[in-house]
Amino acid sequence: MIRRSLDQRRRGVSATESAVVLPILIFLILATIVGGYGIFRYQQLAMLAREGARYASVHGGMYQSETGNAAATPQDVYTNAIVPYATLDLTQLTYSVVWNTDNMPYSIATDYETPTNNTVTVTINYTWMPEVFLVGPIVLSSTSTVPMSY
Repeated sequence: MIRRSLDQRRRGVSATESAVVLPILIFLILATIVGGYGIFRYQQLAMLAREGARYASVHGGMYQSETGNAAATPQDVYTNAIVPYATLDLTQLTYSVVWNTDNMPYSIATDYETPTNNTVTVTINYTWMPEVFLVGPIVLSSTSTVPMSY
């Protein structure tokens, strides 16, 4: 009877295990990194939406009547609140600014003498192409609604 040592019977096992495990491990590491980039992009988008809504909120009709400067338009919100803070590709970014009724902090309803709060809603969409191209483009969207305050 010929006795072989344990080393001779297990030759090549490490290479086989590595061939199975390493591609899965590399894929998981890359997916984690790309997912982190996606979360970072979404956080940037949320910050831009908040800044745009804040700017539109404080540059409304009362701002115009008290300072003599023009009230904010959607283009003003984009130029003065979104673009200065954007580190994203602006060609992939779309936005909308909507006032629910008016750009004044409050309005008096015609039927009642109760003031109603007016709000501004800023929605920003960004088409993100993941860096590793594991999936196609992903549209990230963030919306911020703020009551008119000035």
